[in-house]
Amino acid sequence: MNPTRLRNLAAGSLIALIALCVAWELWLAPLRPGGSWLVLKVLPLLLPLFGILHGRVYTYRWSTLLIWLYFTEGTVRAWSDRGDSATLALLEVALSLLFFIATAWYARINPPVGSDRTSN
Repeated sequence: MNPTRLRNLAAGSLIALIALCVAWELWLAPLRPGGSWLVLKVLPLLLPLFGILHGRVYTYRWSTLLIWLYFTEGTVRAWSDRGDSATLALLEVALSLLFFIATAWYARINPPVGSDRTSN
């Protein structure tokens, strides 16, 4: 897969995950009627957005660690919640995995500037 496709896949899945989390906690299946403060969970997802959109390899590398928080939350809520919330949690898991695969693959084929690929 070429780097441009991986960048687009990573950016698309990150933006979709942000949109899903906001919609989930405000309108689709909030913990409390009218929305909940849990919508603030999207704030950490905004941190890597600029770097992902601009193809910064360092951002791709550290964001692979951040995304596991969302994978874990989705897994727990898919197991414990019922109805729409469980379905949204499974979608969160899928988007988290898609983001992880795209970012890890992109970081693997694009070494940071100044690194020697042959040293490993």
